[in-house]
Amino acid sequence: QVQLVESGGGLVQVGGSLRLSCAASGRTFSSYAVGWFRQAPGKEREFVATITRSGISTYYADSVKGRFTISRDNAKNTMYLQMNSLKPEDTAVYYCAAGNYCPSYGCYNYWGPGTQVTVSS
Repeated sequence: QVQLVESGGGLVQVGGSLRLSCAASGRTFSSYAVGWFRQAPGKEREFVATITRSGISTYYADSVKGRFTISRDNAKNTMYLQMNSLKPEDTAVYYCAAGNYCPSYGCYNYWGPGTQVTVSS
């Protein structure tokens, strides 16, 4: 099993940047693909990005492609989401997850509690 905790959320102005981190406990972090999802008020949780166990391959939602970058450091049991050119519609609670490499909620078995990102205009 793996436990996940996000950090790095906060309030940022339109066009600004944030870097989210997701720290994992346990020795099996590198056994899982990991991903980021987000949920805005009144909306369903949506896929943002995912990265393979080795970190070689990544996949992004169209809405964030070119602005967000997912990465991981297996030696530190940590993954990241660098978010640039932020827009008001990026406002949401961001969750990290561990599981299989795919863009669907059901592919992930382990979830963090989430971190709030608010983009103000």
